Amino acid sequence: MCGRYASTKDPALLAAEFDAVDGTGDEAPGADYNIAPTKHVMAVVERKPAEDAAEVERSIRVMRWGLVPHWAKDLSGAAKMINARAESVLEKPAYKQSAMKRRCILPADGWYEWQPGEGRKQPYFITLGDGASLAMAGIWSVWWKDDVPTVTCAVLTTDAIGAMTEVHHRMPLLLPRDRWSAWLDPTSQDPSELLAPDPSIVDALELRPVSMAVNSVKNNNPSLMERVSLNEEEKPSPTLFELS
Repeated sequence: MCGRYASTKDPALLAAEFDAVDGTGDEAPGADYNIAPTKHVMAVVERKPAEDAAEVERSIRVMRWGLVPHWAKDLSGAAKMINARAESVLEKPAYKQSAMKRRCILPADGWYEWQPGEGRKQPYFITLGDGASLAMAGIWSVWWKDDVPTVTCAVLTTDAIGAMTEVHHRMPLLLPRDRWSAWLDPTSQDPSELLAPDPSIVDALELRPVSMAVNSVKNNNPSLMERVSLNEEEKPSPTLFELS
């Protein structure tokens, strides 16, 4: 699953990295090292900038993490809908239309996952480690109240593969660059061929043990992403350190 992640780049940098324009205006959230459900995040979308526009435009937009279907009575269920299973996203009523028509990419420096251990869970920060953003597959929806829209989103997850299986049985669906255009294409309503994880990305991931400070959403600073040394009795899985 993906319950916390970090996104620290400003919209101009993300726009350059994802070949997009910055459409965040004055709404862009600042660097966030500990993004929790219902926070505002940046997303990459492809839409027509105006109804009469001839072509779509790729842009960086601001959304609220935790998908709320347009038919929901209120926003109260958002925190429970931060993830959507890739295996069933085209079947579940809450996600189907978004998966067909409103897909996005959620850029991340990396995400946090907790590996069970004796007495406590050890947090890990999973990242590419070379400064490049992870492109997490997402879907979005618009919820209206009093003619005011709230744009919400969810991260797609899939079965963990490779070294990730040692940390958790689920992981975000990560998109390689050559899948970005197909995923974002608003004219394509069948993304089924894009819903399987790409082993090449997983093989490149760094699984970095980090401080327990990330457990609290009140903590939000660069040190949360830094590697920490673990004593032998704290190591839940030595294999991970051989990989990273």
